[in-house]
Amino acid sequence: MFNTNLDAVIPMLCVTLAALAAIGAEAFRSPGERIAIGGLGIIGLVGAAISAAMLWNRNAEGFGVIVADNFGLFITITLVIVGILTIMFSSQVLERDGMPSGEYYSLVLFSIVGMIMMATANDLLVIFIALEILSLAVYVLTGIRREAAGTEAAFKYFLLGAFSSAFFLYGIAFTYGITGSTRLSAVGSYLSAQALTGNPLILIALGLLLVGFAFKISAVPFHMWTPDAYEGAPAIVTGFMSTGVKAAAFAAFARVFLSSFEPFTAEWAPLVAALAAATMILGTVVGVAQSNLKRMLGYSSIAHGGYLLVGLVAANQVGKAAILFYLLAYSVTNLAAFGVIALLGTRDRNNDELRDYAGLWQTHPALAALMTVCLLSLGGLPPTAGFIGKWYIFSAAVSAGYYWLAIIGMLTSVVSVFFYLRVVVMMYMADRQGEPAPARITFLGMTALAVAIVAIFYLGILPTPVLNLAAASIATIF
Repeated sequence: MFNTNLDAVIPMLCVTLAALAAIGAEAFRSPGERIAIGGLGIIGLVGAAISAAMLWNRNAEGFGVIVADNFGLFITITLVIVGILTIMFSSQVLERDGMPSGEYYSLVLFSIVGMIMMATANDLLVIFIALEILSLAVYVLTGIRREAAGTEAAFKYFLLGAFSSAFFLYGIAFTYGITGSTRLSAVGSYLSAQALTGNPLILIALGLLLVGFAFKISAVPFHMWTPDAYEGAPAIVTGFMSTGVKAAAFAAFARVFLSSFEPFTAEWAPLVAALAAATMILGTVVGVAQSNLKRMLGYSSIAHGGYLLVGLVAANQVGKAAILFYLLAYSVTNLAAFGVIALLGTRDRNNDELRDYAGLWQTHPALAALMTVCLLSLGGLPPTAGFIGKWYIFSAAVSAGYYWLAIIGMLTSVVSVFFYLRVVVMMYMADRQGEPAPARITFLGMTALAVAIVAIFYLGILPTPVLNLAAASIATIF
């Protein structure tokens, strides 16, 4: 690698070039000509993964505002996995629904660029820019089918997203006014010296930044956009939003609050703990009442954001490593679940209601089995990745003395098993009501599901290598 400043941005550069290639391929494609545009995206993402692996343990910095430390690289690799699985699931969906593939793939890739930038940013303004890059792309993806439901969902998401971005930007302004810098290292150094001064402006900055992050991770009470956006967007876009956006937002959240604002943990930890409890409870209780699978998994995503907040509140080494492991396990599991929903849909019917899964084992036994594994992992049952992730999150809370948070987490996990198993019961114990069997699933879609299921079992049975990697990654900056 020829330039230290450029080394840190090479993963983003690979994905950006792939996005530009996707746009070019769409622009110069002849009418009726078929080009594997998704393959260009996979090549770019694989290049990003290889470059991230080569940057491991180097702590390269890009122009002082991007830092390719192991923490950011771990999230980068997680986002690459999310991107590759999304593209593999999307192939059948795009052809079936007649969506513009070049536009779709380029938006997915540009949003991943924003996510990687957000995970590796060392400056609050760069985090904001990255947040807007990924958000604008996801807004368009939400309404890409140009249907009434999708357009409404995209508009709601856009309005509330702009509102939360204003809060975040005001938080940056207050932080700059207090510290004279937006660089996270400089902010952390200044706040360490001011930890005992009781400056109320610091608390205002903390609150404003917290609102901005809470919106992106769907924390209560900033979750209002989630169920509507998830239901209105195409299922595979919903899966991408619920995993990639959450991973990037939590990466920046952890970097800002566990590093720069760590001297004020006593001030923000109780507030975040209250958000975590409310998020777990609301996501689980309201999720029980849903009959639409996308809305159910949307509220499930809210609850899982609460579990991740528990690890953030614990702020010990186990909790910090558990955040990374949980993000990886949740991303693979949730994306696979939404992948099943996407693959079972048709051009005229989404097939995302609970009744649409009645007797699925009769028409698609493999899909029924794969969906069952995903739901059991989301419920936190062994021997899946979800069980290990929740075990370490709750262990971190107990170690940090947050027994009440661990108890709430375990109780909500038990309740959540009900609505996950309700889908399993529908698939195996109910007869189909005469609807035509869904279309044949492509080889690429089944391959993506198989890879995800293998990852779920691997992380559930042999989690130690990944946990050790996560612990080593988090130790480099916190």
